[in-house]
Amino acid sequence: MTDLENRWAEINRRLDAACARVGREPGTVQVMAVSKTRLPDEIRDVAALGVETFGENKVQEARAKIPLCPGRLHWHLIGHLQSNKAREAVQLFEMIHAVDSLRLLEILDRAAGEEGRQLSVCLEVNVSGERSKFGMAPEAVLETLRGAERLFKVKVVGLMTIPPVSEDPEEARPFFRALRELRDRMQDQTGIPLPELSMGMSQDFEVAIEEGATWIRVGTLLFGPRPRKEPHGLDS
Repeated sequence: MTDLENRWAEINRRLDAACARVGREPGTVQVMAVSKTRLPDEIRDVAALGVETFGENKVQEARAKIPLCPGRLHWHLIGHLQSNKAREAVQLFEMIHAVDSLRLLEILDRAAGEEGRQLSVCLEVNVSGERSKFGMAPEAVLETLRGAERLFKVKVVGLMTIPPVSEDPEEARPFFRALRELRDRMQDQTGIPLPELSMGMSQDFEVAIEEGATWIRVGTLLFGPRPRKEPHGLDS
């Protein structure tokens, strides 16, 4: 096996083990390959393993990269989205994981309508309250969901969060649990199905799975060490 094949096998082994610990089926967790700064050749190699969903942080980089990659792939935006990039994001991505305001939802809905597309989104919630992080406060989620019920082309399908950085994966558990509990309350209060919990990265995805994650993001763990600087032509 190649190094890449070994890394992919190890990710799946750990995913299966995390699911087993909490009685989940592995098929309830989807893996997104974080491809920011990665070259199309690297993406093609990962796609050859059977990985179909790739996550990009920046609209500009995705615009340059996606046409050079296999057409069967699914692309998600996982980075912060500025409203002036909304139309292009709608054109490029099937799902956006980091919507942090009702205003942005409304802009995306208008752009999706003009493009004749349907768009799934997750609301990014700043569960930790860190000032350095994007995302809405937990108490803003209910009003945002109520407002989203008026939209036609954008559908909120879940919540997303990024916990504080820590070398110990267990430090992330309270934040993942808080997001799941918030999601459960929001479903109960609104009747809106929110099946997706986008949380967990290379360093803590097993804990995220144990707390209910349905989308996990793996970058370096799958691709290997990142280049020292972004590839020429893909820097934004």
